[in-house]
Amino acid sequence: MTRLVLWDIDLTLVDARGFGARWYRKALADVTGKTLRRMPDTAGRTELAITTEVLEIHDSTPDEPTIAAMFAALTSAVAETRDELSQRGSALPGAARALTALTAAPGFTQTLVTGNLAEVAFHKLESFDLHHHIDFEIGGFGAASVHRHDLIADSVAKTTDRHGTTISPDSVVVIGDTPHDIAGALRFGAVAVGVATGSNSEDDLRAAGAHAVLPNLADTDAVLTALS
Repeated sequence: MTRLVLWDIDLTLVDARGFGARWYRKALADVTGKTLRRMPDTAGRTELAITTEVLEIHDSTPDEPTIAAMFAALTSAVAETRDELSQRGSALPGAARALTALTAAPGFTQTLVTGNLAEVAFHKLESFDLHHHIDFEIGGFGAASVHRHDLIADSVAKTTDRHGTTISPDSVVVIGDTPHDIAGALRFGAVAVGVATGSNSEDDLRAAGAHAVLPNLADTDAVLTALS
C-alpha cells in the first residue's frame, strides 16, 4: 500500500440532503420526547459534535447514555428510510467510477473518514451501490470524537494494525467537500484534496489549504492524479 485514501461521504460521494433533520427529529423525539426546533450547522462536523449540540439546544443533558441512545435511534431512523433515500437521494457524478478506478489502481487502500456513524455510513453508500470498494473496518467514524483529525488518526491506527506497517502522514489522502475536511487533514499532516460539490467553492477549499481541488469527481483521471 502506497496511499491510504480517506473519503468523506456527504456531498463528496452522495447527496442525502433533506434527510438529516428528519432523522434527528425522530431520534430526538424517541429518546427525549422533545420536538426538534432547530438543527445546528452539520457540514463537515462529526455525529458526536452534532448530537451533543442538538441535545444542548433542546435542554437535554448530552451525557454518555443519552448520546448512545441518540446514536441507536439515528441508526434506526436511517435504516427505516433506506428505500426512500435510494429514490430521492443520489450518488454524485463520477463517484462510482472513482471508487472503482482506485480499486483497480495499484497501491491504493480506500476507506472513510466521515462524521457519520459507521452503520449510517454503510446504509448511505449501500443505498447507491457504492459500498463494494470501501473497507469499512478501518474507517474513522463520527462517534469517536468531535474532531475530524481524531477520526483520521483512528483510521490510520486501524490500518497500521491491519497491515503491520507504519503509515506516514504524507501517504494519507483525505478527500472532502468542506473546510473542516481540509483542516482535519492538515492537522494530521495528510494530503488534503477538496471537491467542490457541497456548499463551499473551489476558492473556499483552496483558501482552507487544500493541496488540490476538484470541481467534482466526474473526471476520473483528474481524481486519480489528485490522489496519487
